[in-house]
Amino acid sequence: MPAIRVLSALDVARIQWYHFKAIIVAGMGLFTDAYDLFCIAPIMKMISQIYYHKDSIGTPLLSTSYAIALLGTALGQLIFGYLGDRVGRRKVYGLCLLIMVFSSFGCGFSVCTTRRSCVMASLGFFRFVLGLGIGGDYPLSATIMSEFANKRTRGAFIAAVFSMQGLGILVSSAVTMVVCVAFKNAAGEGTSEKRNAAGMETLAPPESDIAWRLILMIGALPAALTFYWRMLMPETARYTALVENNAAQAAKDMQRVMSFTDDSSSSETLQQQQQPPSSSSYKLFSRRFLSLHGRDLFAASANWFLVDVVFYTSNLLLSQIFNFSNKPLKSSNVYDSAFEVARLAAIVAACSTIPGYWFTVYFIDKIGRVKIQIMGFLLMAIVYLVAGIPYSRYWSKHEKTNKGFMVLYGLIFFFSNFGPNTTTFIIPAELFPARFRSTCHGISGAAGKFGAIVGTVGFLWATKHGEDDKDDVFPNAIRMRIAFLILGGVCIAGVIVTYFFTRETMGRSLEENEDETTSTLESSSANELLPRQ
Repeated sequence: MPAIRVLSALDVARIQWYHFKAIIVAGMGLFTDAYDLFCIAPIMKMISQIYYHKDSIGTPLLSTSYAIALLGTALGQLIFGYLGDRVGRRKVYGLCLLIMVFSSFGCGFSVCTTRRSCVMASLGFFRFVLGLGIGGDYPLSATIMSEFANKRTRGAFIAAVFSMQGLGILVSSAVTMVVCVAFKNAAGEGTSEKRNAAGMETLAPPESDIAWRLILMIGALPAALTFYWRMLMPETARYTALVENNAAQAAKDMQRVMSFTDDSSSSETLQQQQQPPSSSSYKLFSRRFLSLHGRDLFAASANWFLVDVVFYTSNLLLSQIFNFSNKPLKSSNVYDSAFEVARLAAIVAACSTIPGYWFTVYFIDKIGRVKIQIMGFLLMAIVYLVAGIPYSRYWSKHEKTNKGFMVLYGLIFFFSNFGPNTTTFIIPAELFPARFRSTCHGISGAAGKFGAIVGTVGFLWATKHGEDDKDDVFPNAIRMRIAFLILGGVCIAGVIVTYFFTRETMGRSLEENEDETTSTLESSSANELLPRQ
């Protein structure tokens, strides 16, 4: 279809202040997602000592606590991704943020502290609702940023939005450490007197029940502060012009927040433009849709599923493998174990996770999405095999002192973020027509979150302690070796899916997705479908 001028002007627009403002506003949802993901591990350490002093927290309850938010996220991606295409990106965007803010505070105010089962049920409910808001934010943030950006730097802008996760990880760890130190110092040396928490005896000080709640609630503040600016964002020009068929309004909205210096993009010519043709010729999941976009949707969903199996399982490794405290868990202060997990997360974030995000921002529009994704999957597979093959003979005997394993673990996070963890967020926002873009991104992301559930729940059950080794600090070495090898195999599967099915989108106008004449099934090679520019 012939591109209308306002969209052509967006494709060649110079980088402006509004682009950076959009990155910050759109990135706050990803910030909240990462904050919640990385603070829950130390919080579960605290909860286990506050409410489960005599008993193990149990693998069923632990896996449920992780999975409940991921399930909410998957549903949120499907529901709000669909609504983003039906009623508009902007209208749904603010709702998702409000859900995230209020549910984060709700987690902190988890009611019914007289019984530990009631505490966990309340926390689980609010984390599920939080997941709904976070899930909705994924497709909307990616779609909005892709539709505001020019085609030359679009990948970098979307990657910059996603990189806010790195800041969320770092802030989550910093807040957890500060709160733990502050509460520990305020309590002094403490006593060994027992008290009741949720009807159970515990040695944890009463203030510790406030500490974990405070950590959860602080994460909502940055997102809440951006609500005003999120509501001021106009509807994207591509949605207004291509879905609502109102090109004149699209031009007015863009001129309100951005400047166009090209003569062909002046005020008069932007409004005197050809109306785009109606975009209702075929429906989602129709035979025509599957012919045109089925391969892209499969590739985006499968790759996101595979990388989230690896990424979320790796996050659990952070709190389960490494233990730098020489004190037995039962004799340590309730804040110590949480502090150690948060400290390690901060080290990994600063040294590998955040650099990985920003390597992607720099290189994504220079070498392309497909090459970065294949590279990331392949190098993660190599690292997992290097860690897994000799694990039972070497690594498991040196975990407390050997820094080599720490380096390997950092490389996994670096190549995950300078690789498929970031590219799987970017590619679905560039592959589909405007009327399906948010929905298809939500479907791809939901597939990823189901992969995350498979990874986290599977890892927790696969590495759980049996009766004979329940007092061991570390998981069973043989099971850990198998887990590493499986994760390496998952990464190899990601290389295969990416190479054979994933299209390159670098330098490509989003309006090329509106073309209804080219089927993705007509080419034998995924990368032949798009000429690189």
